[in-house]
Amino acid sequence: MNYPGKALLAAAVLTLAACQSASKPDDHAAAAADNDQCRASAYQGYIGKPLTSLENQRFDGAVRAIPWNGAATMDFNLHRLNFMGDKDGKITQVYCG
Repeated sequence: MNYPGKALLAAAVLTLAACQSASKPDDHAAAAADNDQCRASAYQGYIGKPLTSLENQRFDGAVRAIPWNGAATMDFNLHRLNFMGDKDGKITQVYCG
């Protein structure tokens, strides 16, 4: 690459870097609240419990328990509550999607 090519590449990188906006922590909190439409934050206490502990629970919306190496559809539903299990059958993650 010749010198003018390197200079153009450097200018493009600096221009793109200048276009990025710094986000404030409040922006992240608002985004997290928007992404918590299934109320996953209310169920974080289930992490570490067995997936079988969900069997007798009643939930307001759509819920799915995904066992280790289990098949799950790739459709995204922001109102669906997901419980992800590990090899031992314990809940490792609770999220919307």
